[in-house]
Amino acid sequence: MSGEIRPQPWYWVVAVLALLWNLFGCWAYWLQVTMTEAQLAALPPAQRALYTSLPTWVTAAFAIAVFGAALASLMLLLRRRAAEPLFLLSLAGVVAQQVHMYFLSDTLRVIGGRGMVMPALVLAMAIFLVWFARRAIANRWLG
Repeated sequence: MSGEIRPQPWYWVVAVLALLWNLFGCWAYWLQVTMTEAQLAALPPAQRALYTSLPTWVTAAFAIAVFGAALASLMLLLRRRAAEPLFLLSLAGVVAQQVHMYFLSDTLRVIGGRGMVMPALVLAMAIFLVWFARRAIANRWLG
């Protein structure tokens, strides 16, 4: 690949960790969309109401966020510039989910402040990965 520079060793660590993080997100998505009636019935009533009232567009945003980021992470490992737009697409999915969570539903009331730590971490990671892909492009680590 002409014009590319070999990435620093820590680049590979970040890329592998990004893939593992985002595969965990794919797993979380799978668990949500395959939740059985028995699993749903075991939830506290307020949480069950959140799940049953979840709009389709939020589930779609979740899928875009996790699968887009997993593919983007793979692009990092393959050293492809496609990582950056895929991470941006994923970030858009995360933002859409969080707009619903914070402004259009009772999630904060139901889950409480401590339950919002993971969504904040997800947003921070999505922003970091966009930045990281842009830095990798600027350093000519991606072709």
